[in-house]
Amino acid sequence: MDLSELDYNLPSELIAQTPASSRDASRLLVIDRARAGFEDRGFAELPDLLRAGDCLVVNNSRVIPARVLTRDADGREIELLFVEAVDGHRWRALTRPGRRSRAGVELLVGDTSARLRIVGVDADGQRVVERLDGTIDGLLREHGRLPLPPYIERFAAPTADDLERYQTVYARPPGSIAAPTAGLHFTPSLLEAIRRRGIELHELTLHVGPGTFRPIKTEKIEDHALPPERVAIAASVADAVNRAHDERRRVIAVGTTTARALESTAESDGRVRPLDGEARAYITPGYAFRAVDALLTNFHLPRSSLLALVAAFGGRELILKSYGHAVRSGYRFYSYGDATLIL
Repeated sequence: MDLSELDYNLPSELIAQTPASSRDASRLLVIDRARAGFEDRGFAELPDLLRAGDCLVVNNSRVIPARVLTRDADGREIELLFVEAVDGHRWRALTRPGRRSRAGVELLVGDTSARLRIVGVDADGQRVVERLDGTIDGLLREHGRLPLPPYIERFAAPTADDLERYQTVYARPPGSIAAPTAGLHFTPSLLEAIRRRGIELHELTLHVGPGTFRPIKTEKIEDHALPPERVAIAASVADAVNRAHDERRRVIAVGTTTARALESTAESDGRVRPLDGEARAYITPGYAFRAVDALLTNFHLPRSSLLALVAAFGGRELILKSYGHAVRSGYRFYSYGDATLIL
């Protein structure tokens, strides 16, 4: 498929700069694949839109304070986005500007005495960075900033509200450099209402990496290389998903990250295996989903791998038609925006 086929026009004023007044106050566009239509609802109505017996699977990864500002020996700023640990003292990181981030360069963190050294450059451009006077974990706790997406105008200076609202209420294992945003709409009371309806709720962990928002630069979307992401799916979660399928109950993935995790470990017969390793599935239109029956997700950037997954699930024409309706109706887009439920 040509990348241009995943394009749509989005006025900049519809890119949400702040979260809704409360997590579940966002809007919800319900997209029905069977009748090729859609309906405007509110996220707080979600329990009434689900069925008793549905198996809802969420991603419980916590966003880490991955963004660190440094300066080189000449006092020039270099921004680091720490991605994952190599060992206790070394992490992989994205750097900006890259031309100042050669192997051997030493960096000072802000106005502190904390020192870093770039010790290598991976084939994909990520830098291997070591701390010279402590651990990177400690550095992130002390000096790291929340990595808001750059389309949020205050991304360089997150607020106290962001520290709360850019995490899901069930976030636990730290490791993501971007929020699994479909889950940002849930509140404890909404989760309790879902349980009271007889809907199962299960958690897996997929740590969102830089590949999730890496732009597609190939003309054909299938030629894009989507890097793997770290994932953990417990045996109890795999069993719950398989039991739901055996009993003809729906498995609903909360977010594209959850969908990628489940599809990465699903066998050809739809059976899901426990996994402690990497999610490698790259899902584009034409893919036959094996584990996921419905998808709850936010609105995604045009020409992105996330929109490719959504188009694969909902059908490109229906998804773009739904997005056009959302634009005309003033829905709010991206991380702090509204949601869709694709049935």
